[in-house]
Amino acid sequence: MASLAARAASTHIRARMMDANGYWLSQSARVAWYLSQYLVSTRVGGRRRRAVPQPQLQPGPQPTPKPKLPTMRDLLVDLAGVLRRDRANIAAGIYKMPHDAVPDLRRWLGDAALYFEDLPAVTARRARGGADEIEADHHRVPDYYRRNFHYQTDGYLSARSAALYDHQVEVLFLGGAAAMRRQALVPIAAHVRRRRGRQLRLLDVGTGTGDFLTFVRDNWPELSVTGVDLSRYYLDEAAGRLQAWGGAGLVNALAEALPVADASVDLATCIYLLHEVPTGEREKIAAEIGRVLRPGGRLIIVDSLQYGDVPAYDVLLERFPASFHEPYYEGYARADLDAVFGAAGLKRTGSAVAFFSKILVYDRPARG
Repeated sequence: MASLAARAASTHIRARMMDANGYWLSQSARVAWYLSQYLVSTRVGGRRRRAVPQPQLQPGPQPTPKPKLPTMRDLLVDLAGVLRRDRANIAAGIYKMPHDAVPDLRRWLGDAALYFEDLPAVTARRARGGADEIEADHHRVPDYYRRNFHYQTDGYLSARSAALYDHQVEVLFLGGAAAMRRQALVPIAAHVRRRRGRQLRLLDVGTGTGDFLTFVRDNWPELSVTGVDLSRYYLDEAAGRLQAWGGAGLVNALAEALPVADASVDLATCIYLLHEVPTGEREKIAAEIGRVLRPGGRLIIVDSLQYGDVPAYDVLLERFPASFHEPYYEGYARADLDAVFGAAGLKRTGSAVAFFSKILVYDRPARG
């Protein structure tokens, strides 16, 4: 009841913030909050390294200069572009003002305290390259999953990790992660409009903490929604978050072996999953999504940029796997996703770039 009352109060305030000033006030506060923690983290976490004097080069062929790193100003300009798009989508009625536009200050402070409490352990793992601390008793998950992804404590296999995850991601993306995810709502909205009058089923593959599904449920409460994830701890977190929207079907299962009937899903979403799995598993996931989508069904992917999407960011993509322990990222960043999903019978019908993310839309052709 308390969560429903809080949601009702938030909805009332949100309705009063629908103009541009309300949106920018909300998102500016969000960016300032997470950006400040990012800047503190770079100092506490020791990501900055002292410059090492370089020897004088002898005359002769000069090495190709390394590409320049984007500046913080460059990043904030690109982030502002995503926020402008987000605001335009809201103004056009494609989706609602974010349900978290009015921040829960108690949660913000609690999450920040938990984040900084865990930061020294993350920093120590990064320094020694430690990423294999997951206990062996997690025998029900595959070997590739038993890792400290992002050098985070417990990887994806504890309630503490589930409570920390979204805050860590927002700090990494300077408060822009939710706005990047919301760009998936645009192709969902288009598909729902085209299928108006039908009861549609959406499957979220790799649902994590369920944060994305809260936006789906907030905008389309009539959708039948199921989330699948390999971490039961993250599904527990998702269940709590989705309670205010009447919940959703949540299933603990492998994405590469979905417990879903053939051709039974109208919409599938896959948010920041593909870069976390090895190449073979990525291909199996694509095949499974192709199997469960109905003819005329749609898949929407939000995931990291790949090499060449934004050439100025390629140098950051190159550094990302080592900086945040992403062992399968390099394979993802060079993968031909059109070929991977084409082999599953899907055809790309849309794409967009949103800051550090890309949005891909694949449709299964209708029969005939």
